[in-house]
Amino acid sequence: MEVSTKKIKKNSPRLNFNKKFFKDNGGPILFIIPAFILYTFFFINPVIKSVYLSLVKWNGIPNVEKKFIGFDNFIKFFKDPAFYKALFNVSVFIVVSFVIIMPIAYLLALLVSSKIRGIRFFKTSYFIPAILPTAATGLLWTLILYKSGGALNAFLEVLGLGSLTQDWLGDPKIAIFTVALVNAWVFIGYNMLIFVAGLTNIPEEIVEAAKVDGATGFKAQIYIVLPLMKESFKIFAVLAVAGSFKVFDIIYVMTGGGPGGATDVPATMLYDQAFRFNNFGYGSSIGIFILMAALISTVILNKILNTKGE
Repeated sequence: MEVSTKKIKKNSPRLNFNKKFFKDNGGPILFIIPAFILYTFFFINPVIKSVYLSLVKWNGIPNVEKKFIGFDNFIKFFKDPAFYKALFNVSVFIVVSFVIIMPIAYLLALLVSSKIRGIRFFKTSYFIPAILPTAATGLLWTLILYKSGGALNAFLEVLGLGSLTQDWLGDPKIAIFTVALVNAWVFIGYNMLIFVAGLTNIPEEIVEAAKVDGATGFKAQIYIVLPLMKESFKIFAVLAVAGSFKVFDIIYVMTGGGPGGATDVPATMLYDQAFRFNNFGYGSSIGIFILMAALISTVILNKILNTKGE
């Protein structure tokens, strides 16, 4: 009876399933575990702590008691006019992404994917701004855009267009547009590579067949290439919207959110509240808003784009 039980246990379907499962999936699981640990430690853990801090009033000093205040921090920033100004500035970055970055990046992708001799050199050169340190990029453009002695205003003066000179970073009316255009300069090359990857994946047979049928040039782009680039444009759209909510470094280097909060975005508000004013609870609530805004906008955008693509 004992032997019989051992045989049943040894040959039980559950045991065999477990053996088969670990035999088939053991390798991938071992590779996933380190990444999962890092993801938990560096992403999930900070998010959980931020959610907790967003519900308390705390100045960041370890020994000071954290006072639970519920959703008061969220109510406070939703009532703050500066917060809505920051959201408007985010919308400027989104519009610039779709109106300037997307068409230029796509045209450059078409150019570097062409068979013109030597053109591939520019694939690397256009990408350089994206890999430059943000501090260096911000400093470079700040020097170019200075009102007095800046290269741009000096160039306009030489051309006899002195009336067009501006205080590009000091005028509250135009500062956010200036910084958004600098950000576009930084990311055009990065997005160009997204479109280059999409163009590379289009089978040449399809394009050649279209040419035989008389679809060349602009016609081929509209009816053949663009529909096949749907996934690349979807990736661009998601990254552009989510990235606009998270933009921080280029603004902080060039204007610090000024003049007078004219270039503030949620991320600069978060930094100021947490690290300048020691209001970690309020800063954390802004951080949770940024996370949720980026996440929800990504989900909605994916849903819209998938629906249109069907």
